[in-house]
Parts: sequence; structure tokens; C-alpha cells
Amino acid sequence: MTQVFRLPDLGEGLTEAEIVEWHVSAGDVVGVDQEVVTVETAKAAVSVPCPYAGTVARVHAEPGQVLPVGEPLITIGEIGADGSAGSGDDAQPSGGAPGGHGGADGEQYREEERAGARLPEGQAAGEAGGGSQDEPERPLIGYGAGEGPARRTGGARRRRRAATPATPATPATTTPSTPPSAANGRGPTPPSAADGRGPTPPSAPDGGRAVRVISPLVRQLAREHGVDLALVPPGPTGVIRRADLTAYLERGSDRPDAGPARIAGAGAAGRPSGHGATTRIPIQGVQRLMVERLSTSRREIPDATTWVDVDATRLMKTKDALKTARPDAGIGVLPLLARITVAGLAAYPALNSSVDTEAGEIVHHGAVNLGFAAQSPRGLVVPVVRDAHAMTTTELAAALRELTLKARDGKLSPAELTGGTFTLNNYGVFGVDGSTPIINHPEAAMLGVGRIVDKPWVHRGKLKVRKVTQLSFTFDHRVCDGGTAGGFLRFVADCVEQPAALLADL
Repeated sequence: MTQVFRLPDLGEGLTEAEIVEWHVSAGDVVGVDQEVVTVETAKAAVSVPCPYAGTVARVHAEPGQVLPVGEPLITIGEIGADGSAGSGDDAQPSGGAPGGHGGADGEQYREEERAGARLPEGQAAGEAGGGSQDEPERPLIGYGAGEGPARRTGGARRRRRAATPATPATPATTTPSTPPSAANGRGPTPPSAADGRGPTPPSAPDGGRAVRVISPLVRQLAREHGVDLALVPPGPTGVIRRADLTAYLERGSDRPDAGPARIAGAGAAGRPSGHGATTRIPIQGVQRLMVERLSTSRREIPDATTWVDVDATRLMKTKDALKTARPDAGIGVLPLLARITVAGLAAYPALNSSVDTEAGEIVHHGAVNLGFAAQSPRGLVVPVVRDAHAMTTTELAAALRELTLKARDGKLSPAELTGGTFTLNNYGVFGVDGSTPIINHPEAAMLGVGRIVDKPWVHRGKLKVRKVTQLSFTFDHRVCDGGTAGGFLRFVADCVEQPAALLADL
């Protein structure tokens, strides 16, 4: 019996996802809740576990393909007595149905394909997958096979396959490419050492180092830029990652190995042609979300910005004192700024709001869900600390630290990237003093903090060198006037200059 695992509802109103990387391919044996694919939504990259155990009979989408929720992801077949795929093997004998079903079994398989896959009314998805009644229902998972192009991706995994003649690996080529049969979805891509999806030949073009690439995105970028992956230095694990390829491309024509077959835009004699060839980059995933959100913000929100320079010397001394007194708490500058921001929103609650244009209402939020800008491998993201108003400074520090690590590892969930009511943007980490940030729609305000540097400052009537930063505050003029915005910014500035002032309201 075969079982089809469909793209589940990932929550947060998401209706589609892009296939980033398959962790299994046809012939692999998988267990219940094993992660089989990484997908990218408009909000996060998510590793999706499969609720079925068995042998992978078919993958229904290629990396880079966008699937609506409910479309087939992968077909799982039973494990045969010899450990090979039972009714779901990826071999296809002559005259058989896809997946190696011939005769009566093939007719049954094709009938299941035509029938589609929907659960009987009233039956839980977990029951169809062999789960117990106590297991939570898995959304949009049905039984039967679906249509979609098959693709086999690589990975250093132990595979249990049917006893079929092995195809020798092709030697590494100068420029990785995808055969037409794989590009148009009419057949699987033969494994090759150049793109990291098959056995490695005894020698490689660079003098013995075998090319190891797992991510299909890396191979795609290499093709777009005309880069020979055999020339890209791998990371510490020996696998060429996206960061390795990006670093190689940034070195550009300064590389001694730059040549006509390796750098896009190079001339016939290997000379760079101006600034390189024109490229088109699809707007997808997080970037698409940011484009839509920022465009909506500029289109709908009449924003205004105000700023002030502040003396942060005592804030830095407070940070050092807390580090000495509570080294385990890990309270740095950002948690202190977050604590001050939450206190400011308690004093000026009108700024913790959003505008409901359809209802014609300004919504004042009871809870402070504090977003903060962070860099990730997928670009700028805004993780959200929920119920920040109910946390101590130590708890805020822990939450910020956890979300920052997840952002750097690209492991933020959609729930951790949505629901913010106010954003704190510490752009000082980029070495800049000021900015006029764009409000994170549908929020109504954003506080920006520049770098903290030594500057001449008049302190107690004398010119001294102090730790100075600039605070900028962008707000939606529909929710408040300049008086409220100025009052909030001055409150924050006073707390930065005199952190002990927060004690008055604790």
C-alpha cells in the first residue's frame, strides 16, 4: 500500500511554500516523523516531518518549485522483505506503471492515482496514517498518489534499494548543468559528482579534491553565475555551502583562477566585461514578504520620524554592573533597550497599536509583542518576543538570545515571525549613527538605535568624552500626534541617560 504525504497547513494563513531541499530521495527508508524536506514560506524556512514510515516511492516536486497547501509532497510505499521498496519502489520495469507496478498491481496503482486522495468524511488523518486515536490530527494528509515531476537529490545517507544494476557516475564537468529531461520534469536527473548527487570519481579537475554539494540552491547559483564548483573552497565540513559560494563570488575577478568559464560576464579571453552580466533574481520567500510589507507600509502609512542624541554612558555602566553581578543572566545592551522600550509603551500605550482600515478603527493592543530586527541567512527578519511586558529583564535577555540564535541558524518558525505590535531596530550593529526606518506594517511605530561611540559631550557644564548614541522614532501619524511621539522618545532617552529612573515604576 502506498501513502501520499501532502504539503500540510503550516499555519499563520500561509497558502503555499517553496521546496528548498529534499533530505530523502526515491529508494530511501524513512521513519515516522522523520524530516524529509525543507520548505520556505513567506515567513520562515521549515523542515517538514513525514507522518508515515516506509520506503520513498516518489518525490512530487523539484527544489525551487512552489506548491499550494494540500499538493502531494512525497509518496511512501511499504518496505519489502529484502529492505527494498515494496509497492512503492522507484524502479520502472518495461510496461509497468510508475513506481514499478506492473500487471494487476499496476492497474490498482493507476486507479489510486486517478482517484486522488481524500480521507473519508469523519476520519482523522492520523487514523489513515496508522496512528492512534490519541494522536493529533495531521491536516491535509490523505491516501493515494498525486502527479508531479520526480527529482532525485543527493546526500550522504545509507540507502536501502532494490537489487538493480548500478549506473556509473559521470565525471565532473566544468560547469554543472541540468539535462533537459530533468529540467522539464520528464525524468530524474542522473547523479553526478560535480553537483554532489552521486558517487565521486577517483580524481577531480582541481587535482584530487572531490566536489561535494548538497544544497540544490548552491548548484543553481553556480549555474547562474557560471562558476565551476570544483574551484570553490568548501567549508570546514568539506561541503560547499551557499556562504562558501557567496564568498567565492565576492572575490570576483581578483581571484587568480578567474576565467571565461567560471565568472559570469567574462569575455572570450577571460577579461571581465564591465560590471558583469545582468541577472534577474526571483523575489521569493522572506524577501517577497518584506517587499510586500514594506510596500504596503509606504503606501498606507503616513509616517513621520523624530530623533534625539543621548548620553548612553550610564547605560553602558549599568550593563557592566549587571554582567558582574549576574554573569549567568547575559544582560547586554539590547535587553536593556528592550526593557526601556516596554516601559515607554506602558507610559504611552497609543503607540502599541495598529490601524484597521476596513473597520475604520485604531486597535490598541493589550499585550506588547516586541519585534526586533535581526540578520539571518535568508535576509532581514523580525522575530517577536511575545508578552514582553510580562517579562523581567533577565527573561527578556533569554528570549532575545534564543530568537537571535534561531535567526542566525535559519530555524525561526512562522509563529516566531508574526504577531508583533512594536519593533525595536538596533541598526547600530551595522556601524551607522542614524536612520529613518520603515514601519513594520501593520504596526504603528518603530524605535531605532544607532551605534554607541565616544563623542565630545557637555556633562555637568564641562566638555567630556562620553558614550553617545542617536535614537530615531518613526510613527504612524494616524494613531498619534507629534506630542505623543515626542513624549515617548524623550521617555526612552531619559531612561538611557538615567537607567535608575526605571526603578521608580517597578
